[in-house]
Amino acid sequence: MQNEEFRARLEEIERLADAIEHQKTKLQETAARDAGFPVKITGVEVDLSVAYLRTMKEEIPWVANGQPYGTVATIFAYDAPAVVLARLGGSALLTGNRMRFSISSQTPRTGALLGEICKPFESIEPVIGEDNREFGRQCLADPDVRVLFISGASAVGEVYRKQHTAFDKLFFAGPGGMPSAIVFEDADAHAAAGFIARRAFVNGGQYCTTLKKVYIHSSLYETVREDILGHVKNMKVGDPFDPDTDIGPIRVERTRKIIQNALRQCRPARLIEGAIDGEMISPLVLETDNNSIPDLELFGPFLLLKPFDDPQQAVSELVQTRYGFLLAFFGSPSDRTKARFNSHFGMVHDNPDFTFTPLRLPFGGKGASGWILERRGNDWIERDGAFLYSKELVSF
Repeated sequence: MQNEEFRARLEEIERLADAIEHQKTKLQETAARDAGFPVKITGVEVDLSVAYLRTMKEEIPWVANGQPYGTVATIFAYDAPAVVLARLGGSALLTGNRMRFSISSQTPRTGALLGEICKPFESIEPVIGEDNREFGRQCLADPDVRVLFISGASAVGEVYRKQHTAFDKLFFAGPGGMPSAIVFEDADAHAAAGFIARRAFVNGGQYCTTLKKVYIHSSLYETVREDILGHVKNMKVGDPFDPDTDIGPIRVERTRKIIQNALRQCRPARLIEGAIDGEMISPLVLETDNNSIPDLELFGPFLLLKPFDDPQQAVSELVQTRYGFLLAFFGSPSDRTKARFNSHFGMVHDNPDFTFTPLRLPFGGKGASGWILERRGNDWIERDGAFLYSKELVSF
């Protein structure tokens, strides 16, 4: 019986993959018009989403014999909506849950198109064109909604925390802060620089997982710095409909204001690359030798470089952030240092080499960057750290 159940679910997931793939061109167009995302970038997001859905069979061992919660609800952020639909929607279908979603007011065209894509699926309920505060209130009042994923500023999380007993699980994906990388003395400088440049400026830095600050051992600093600048100068900024464009216009006003504020807050750091011309923002690269870097909530094409001599001091500075979201390291730190990273950050990448984060990697942060409240019988537990979507959508 269970095999038949999963077979039917996988067939539904394949249909969702087909539906997303069929609308690839329109998804690229709506993302470019809504937020200025380059068609090249959205095309990769769609391809990753489809490939993820077509391999959902791999996750059956994670959820076999688990019981679905009921309805899972979320509000999509404005970045990577196809990826969210694949990760959360695919997981909901695999686990036998329903999914209800609203979408950012910044992406109305994309929201309408996602509504069309999901219309044939009985287990997926798009709520399009509704104020997201009202959507949240409806989720709180609806006893069928047992799991809620919410994102935003810390204040948003606290609003829902006070009402968490309306659900069986409440996920808060808080601000990423300034996701970081550190390059130790024994690192491969060129490999580190390539990853850092790609992960800082992919999609104009408009993913919560894009890097915003980098500590580089002084012996490698000039090499890594020049390599990063070389990569940045080869990035094309311009028309999002041009298939060669890497970074389109930053159409979301809030993101432009965040970047301007970061430039003010990070003084006296020196701007060594990039410029702002209205919506067009060429990748901003700054450098500083100041011991104090502000602990900002940052989004957009911004990267701050800092040399260091003392690895212990650099590590201590990195873990002082209240935003325990993501850190990547290059080289061979001690086991003690790795343990410190893992205790402070939800996602820790060990000498990574990718441009787009693989969708089957765990996601989530610690501290102000995220938490989960979960009902256990008559009690509640709070936990943090990275999680896998489908594992969280069943109870045992």
